[in-house]
Formats: sequence, C-alpha cells, structure tokens
Amino acid sequence: MAAHGAVEFDDLLSAFDWVNASYLGDNSAFVCRETGTIHWGSNSADLEEDLPDDIDDGRLYVAVPHGSELGLGKNLALAFTEEVLPDSASEVAGFFRRPGAYQRFRELLGREQRLEEWREFERLAIARALREWSERHGVRVHS
Repeated sequence: MAAHGAVEFDDLLSAFDWVNASYLGDNSAFVCRETGTIHWGSNSADLEEDLPDDIDDGRLYVAVPHGSELGLGKNLALAFTEEVLPDSASEVAGFFRRPGAYQRFRELLGREQRLEEWREFERLAIARALREWSERHGVRVHS
C-alpha cells in the first residue's frame, strides 16, 4: 500500500501505458499531488468515472506524460541501436525519416534476435524517465 500522498510506481506505469496506448492526447491520466490517486480520461473510450471538475488545477493534479514528452520515442531507439547494433545505426536513422519506423525497427530487432534486449532497455529507460518526471513535478512515488 502506498504512503499517504504517494502513488504506487506500478500504478504510475499503468497510467503511462494508458496515455501511450493511443494517439497523443486521446487518453489521459492525472496524478493527484495530495493523495497520489490516479484519474483516467479518454476522448474515445467510455470510462466509468468522469475526471474531477478541477482537473486543470496544476496545483492539485499533474498530467502523466506521453513517452514522446520524455524522449522515449525515436531518440531511445537510436540510442539502443548505437549501443547494441552500431553497424545498423544509419539504417535505423533512415527508418525514422518516413512513416512506419517502429515496425521496421522491430523487424530489424527480430532479425538480429535483439527484441528481448530492446524490451529490457526500453523498460529501464521508461522507469528511469518516470521517476525523474515524478521528482520534477513533486509526485511522490512508492516502491
């Protein structure tokens, strides 16, 4: 159980996944700074509860960021490639110059048998970025 006013890290990660499960801005999640409660929103899904009326009050709530706001998109894929598959760096950079980059990136990782390594790299980067984001925004995280 979370300390008073703190959000469980796994709950924050679930909220992050929710925000990133759709187009930027479609799904949202907000952490109450006082209680650590997460409030979920969506422009396309019918959720059981509505967001609080004062959700826009930045003193009370902070929006869970999209991965692109934390540099977890293209830059992370390029960093992984530089570290693990440096001979493929220019090819991967080329992927990101046109649509469908992540599909081509994952196909390359599959061919190179590096998908599991990528997933772990990404998991650790997301955890680190969310913890840093939490600290910057005054969100206490438990475990």
